[in-house]
Amino acid sequence: MGILVIDPRDNVAVALASVEPGMTLQAGDTMVRALDTIPAGHKIALRDIPAGAPVIKYGEAIGRAKASILAGSHVHVHNLDSLRGRGDLV
Repeated sequence: MGILVIDPRDNVAVALASVEPGMTLQAGDTMVRALDTIPAGHKIALRDIPAGAPVIKYGEAIGRAKASILAGSHVHVHNLDSLRGRGDLV
Protein backbone atom coordinates (compact mmCIF):
# COMPACT_ATOMS: atom_id res chain seq x y z
CA MET A 1 0.00 0.00 0.00
CA GLY A 2 1.38 3.36 -0.82
CA ILE A 3 1.17 6.76 -2.32
CA LEU A 4 2.19 8.17 -5.67
CA VAL A 5 4.34 11.28 -5.71
CA ILE A 6 4.11 12.57 -9.26
CA ASP A 7 6.83 15.25 -9.13
CA PRO A 8 9.53 15.84 -6.50
CA ARG A 9 8.27 19.44 -6.08
CA ASP A 10 4.80 18.20 -5.00
CA ASN A 11 3.53 18.80 -1.47
CA VAL A 12 0.70 16.27 -1.98
CA ALA A 13 0.61 12.67 -3.15
CA VAL A 14 -2.16 10.41 -4.42
CA ALA A 15 -3.37 7.53 -2.26
CA LEU A 16 -3.19 4.33 -4.33
CA ALA A 17 -5.79 2.59 -2.12
CA SER A 18 -8.12 3.67 0.67
CA VAL A 19 -6.17 4.90 3.68
CA GLU A 20 -7.14 4.79 7.34
CA PRO A 21 -5.84 7.16 10.04
CA GLY A 22 -2.55 6.03 11.54
CA MET A 23 -1.35 4.18 8.45
CA THR A 24 2.21 4.95 7.36
CA LEU A 25 2.54 5.45 3.61
CA GLN A 26 5.71 5.56 1.55
CA ALA A 27 6.87 6.40 -1.96
CA GLY A 28 10.63 6.19 -2.36
CA ASP A 29 12.18 8.33 0.37
CA THR A 30 8.88 10.10 1.08
CA MET A 31 6.98 8.84 4.10
CA VAL A 32 3.85 10.22 5.79
CA ARG A 33 1.45 9.02 8.50
CA ALA A 34 -2.22 9.48 7.61
CA LEU A 35 -4.29 11.64 9.95
CA ASP A 36 -7.60 11.10 8.13
CA THR A 37 -9.50 8.52 6.13
CA ILE A 38 -8.49 9.13 2.52
CA PRO A 39 -10.30 7.46 -0.37
CA ALA A 40 -8.24 5.85 -3.13
CA GLY A 41 -7.27 8.42 -5.74
CA HIS A 42 -7.52 11.37 -3.35
CA LYS A 43 -4.66 13.59 -2.22
CA ILE A 44 -2.70 13.44 1.05
CA ALA A 45 -0.49 16.27 2.29
CA LEU A 46 3.17 15.27 2.40
CA ARG A 47 4.14 18.17 4.66
CA ASP A 48 2.37 20.99 6.45
CA ILE A 49 0.81 23.49 4.04
CA PRO A 50 0.04 26.89 5.58
CA ALA A 51 -3.28 28.63 4.93
CA GLY A 52 -3.13 30.46 1.60
CA ALA A 53 -0.07 28.54 0.42
CA PRO A 54 -0.08 26.75 -2.93
CA VAL A 55 -0.97 23.07 -3.14
CA ILE A 56 1.49 21.54 -5.58
CA LYS A 57 0.71 18.48 -7.74
CA TYR A 58 2.38 17.62 -11.08
CA GLY A 59 5.04 20.14 -10.01
CA GLU A 60 2.47 22.94 -10.49
CA ALA A 61 0.13 24.87 -8.20
CA ILE A 62 -3.34 23.31 -8.52
CA GLY A 63 -4.90 25.45 -5.82
CA ARG A 64 -4.30 27.02 -2.45
CA ALA A 65 -5.00 25.89 1.07
CA LYS A 66 -8.21 27.36 2.52
CA ALA A 67 -6.79 26.73 6.00
CA SER A 68 -3.60 25.18 7.36
CA ILE A 69 -3.29 21.55 6.23
CA LEU A 70 -1.21 19.22 8.38
CA ALA A 71 1.06 16.56 6.87
CA GLY A 72 -0.98 13.37 6.54
CA SER A 73 -4.30 15.16 6.06
CA HIS A 74 -6.84 14.53 3.31
CA VAL A 75 -6.58 17.32 0.72
CA HIS A 76 -9.84 17.89 -1.13
CA VAL A 77 -12.53 20.53 -1.71
CA HIS A 78 -13.05 21.07 2.04
CA ASN A 79 -9.56 22.56 2.46
CA LEU A 80 -8.44 23.39 -1.10
CA ASP A 81 -9.49 26.23 -3.38
CA SER A 82 -8.83 25.22 -6.97
CA LEU A 83 -7.03 27.68 -9.21
CA ARG A 84 -7.94 25.85 -12.40
CA GLY A 85 -10.82 27.19 -14.47
CA ARG A 86 -11.37 30.16 -12.13
CA GLY A 87 -11.78 33.31 -14.19
CA ASP A 88 -11.90 35.38 -11.00
CA LEU A 89 -8.31 34.38 -10.16
CA VAL A 90 -6.71 35.07 -13.54
